[in-house]
Amino acid sequence: MDPRIRRTRQLLQQALGKLLEKQEFDDISIHDITEEATVNRATFYDHYPDKFALLTCMVGCRFQELLAERKVQFEGTCASELRAIVLAVCDYLTNGKRPLEPHMESAIVTAVRAILLAGIKQHGVTSPEMTAAAVSWAIYGAAKEWAQTPDRCPSEEIAGTVTTLVSPILQLPK
Repeated sequence: MDPRIRRTRQLLQQALGKLLEKQEFDDISIHDITEEATVNRATFYDHYPDKFALLTCMVGCRFQELLAERKVQFEGTCASELRAIVLAVCDYLTNGKRPLEPHMESAIVTAVRAILLAGIKQHGVTSPEMTAAAVSWAIYGAAKEWAQTPDRCPSEEIAGTVTTLVSPILQLPK
């Protein structure tokens, strides 16, 4: 990818991230994002059709970073890779300063689904889209429940539990 395109997208994603620390997603306008990123409105639309696409891309990039930190690439066959995805969701949920809005939740599930689907499609699983959707929502729902629990157990413990629960759906060996 052209370095200028990458830089502009990073600026837009960073701007949205910074704005989300202060206000609700629904209250953020394209103008707010472009002003924070110091780019013009036309440049925004050259890269994203709307702020929802920007949010989805921002969350997806953050998940890729979290997985890269763990040196994980999910290929649909390894429970330890699935566990790392669960840990990434746990990290994401606990690193925020505010409760997540529905748009953010949807973006997280979309990012996890895309990662899972890429791996699942390599293994001839029946109905890969449905499988990826079910597992991504299961992971997100369990991690959200864990994140909202007072005196919760360590993320490593919940990751093991969630991996055990969703592995049969993916037909992963234990």
